[in-house]
Amino acid sequence: MTTSSIELSIDVETYSEADIKLGAYRYAADPTFEMLLIAYHFSDEDCVRQIDVAMGYEADDHQRFLDALQNPKVKKTAFNANFERTTLARWLGVESLDPDEWRCTMILAAQMGLPMSLAGVGEALGLPEDSAKLKTGKALIQYFCKPCNATKANGGRLRNLPMHDEAKWQLFKEYNLQDVVAEEAIRERLRGFEPGKTEQSLWSLDQRINDRGVLLDIDMAHKVVDYSEARKQALAEMAKDITGLENPNSPTQLRGWLTEQGVITDSLAKGAVEDLLSGDLPEDVRTVLGIRADLSKTSINKYQTMLDIACPDGRARGIMQFYGGHTGRWAGRVLQPQNLTKNHMDDDLLDLEHGLIKTGEFEALEAIEDDMSDILSQMVRTAFIPSEGCHFIVTDFSAIEARVIAWVAGEQWRLDVFENGGDIYCESASRIYHKPVVKHGINGELRQRGKVAELALGYQGGVGAMKSMDTRHEIPEDEMQGIVDQWRKESPNVVNLWRTVQKCAIAAVKGSTSVEDRTYRIPGTGEKIRFKLEFLPKSTQRVLSIYLPSKRAIRLFEPRVSEGEYGEKLSYMNIGQVSRKWQEVDTYGGKLTENIVQGIARDCLAVKMTELDELGYKTVFHVHDEMVLDVIRKDEGAFKLIDRIMAEPISWARGLPLKGGTYECDFYRKD
Repeated sequence: MTTSSIELSIDVETYSEADIKLGAYRYAADPTFEMLLIAYHFSDEDCVRQIDVAMGYEADDHQRFLDALQNPKVKKTAFNANFERTTLARWLGVESLDPDEWRCTMILAAQMGLPMSLAGVGEALGLPEDSAKLKTGKALIQYFCKPCNATKANGGRLRNLPMHDEAKWQLFKEYNLQDVVAEEAIRERLRGFEPGKTEQSLWSLDQRINDRGVLLDIDMAHKVVDYSEARKQALAEMAKDITGLENPNSPTQLRGWLTEQGVITDSLAKGAVEDLLSGDLPEDVRTVLGIRADLSKTSINKYQTMLDIACPDGRARGIMQFYGGHTGRWAGRVLQPQNLTKNHMDDDLLDLEHGLIKTGEFEALEAIEDDMSDILSQMVRTAFIPSEGCHFIVTDFSAIEARVIAWVAGEQWRLDVFENGGDIYCESASRIYHKPVVKHGINGELRQRGKVAELALGYQGGVGAMKSMDTRHEIPEDEMQGIVDQWRKESPNVVNLWRTVQKCAIAAVKGSTSVEDRTYRIPGTGEKIRFKLEFLPKSTQRVLSIYLPSKRAIRLFEPRVSEGEYGEKLSYMNIGQVSRKWQEVDTYGGKLTENIVQGIARDCLAVKMTELDELGYKTVFHVHDEMVLDVIRKDEGAFKLIDRIMAEPISWARGLPLKGGTYECDFYRKD
């Protein structure tokens, strides 16, 4: 076996006083971090070996492993390889370990539509007990990997060491060894489905983005947290003074006081308080309930998380999760940049209020704004800042999902709107109501209805979806079904897309040998979406692979066709959105269309992110279809170049009308 074909499987166990929920980077950067155990297996050796770092070891006995960690010819593998990469780099005292040399079995599993936990994957694959993750691990990790509470029984210690329970330590060592066995068993079961060169390179790019991280305005975060804590205490004291209660935050005590004031309620949950505040109330009651509503808001939580997650250099790392959803889209971690509140103010006011927060002039801010919680929530994104000598260039695709669905469906009038620089919401409203609709012009009030229709109906949604999207409650309920019917009438190719992809998927799962039955051809492009039923090696388990134009596949694990109320229906195994358990879930044409559209949009972002990286433009994080790049101010041509690249055609997406939306800023903001 040549060196370049050797695989090195690794699993580590570590200790740190930092909470692992803050992410691997902050965890490993903590001064208390220690390596405890390292289990490893070279593919050309018979058994798994182990380094007992906590109890001491001879480096010479493990020299091959130590050399291999930084040998580019040896392919390293791990389940959630980011953790092993990050912690081993800290242990070795190097800045990082090259992600190009690593393969992540967790990502391999995620790309197959499997859970993102080692135990979960083993269970879903039905691995035999001797190849699965030991179930005793959680208690052992709690005992050895985290601080413990000082008690009289443990002699007042704050940490458990191997000497404190040698039997548990031996069991922990077995657990560490077994994780390597489980990781290798998963990899073998999924052999042949490894990410292609493009996806593997994209994972490496993702790792470098997470390694780089984004700079945080730590001083600003401290000011907001200190102000919010002081304000919280002041409001609590005010509630005490008004009510005379020892603890007005207690629902039982507060309900009793409200009853005395003539206000009877069974609940003081957020929604119930909002309902009460919408009615007529005595002034004191309104003030107290307003305080309760204010104190329940989480506007400062992300500022505190920033302080918790920041590495010693003030950067937040590891806030992006590659393949966070089965369509391949990224998810957020810890700081959750996808969930940041939008700025709902003009630029001048944003700059003014941001400046007041940075200088700690909260009284001046209170004179401008009534709802401080809302303003502080809007300002969270402004605490993401560029590196010294740089500014942010933020770029995204304009209306990417609307463009992609029009392209995939071959809905020409929609494509024409985008090609001609039109407004899809106005055009949609115009077709629904049979009258011209112009933004800020004639019948402009109907644009919002067109927007609701576009957001709600593209993936086979109906009246229920429209109600969910109509957050302004502008559309009379009795008009909604008519809007649904007219929207579908005006978009026959989209409706046909829902039906066709469902037929293709069912044909593939039923084992149709006809390529045409299992292929959707994108009108007028020569591109196609292929549906293929594939089997795992040495197993009867199956996946439905939906090959996108990029040649990447979205996979549904263990698909099944059964008879439903309206004919044949398709289901597959996945994590339930509500139960969070591995279970059978149903899908249908509109949902498959959503998967395909979001998958293609993700692949477009991946192409542009890679192109910009190759030109030296460094992404620090990204949100949905938007990239935030740290760009040297002296690079005067960067803005135009980046904006132009976002609109350039993609080789496998001929005819897809792309358009970039790009802006510059000195702190992160929504344009």
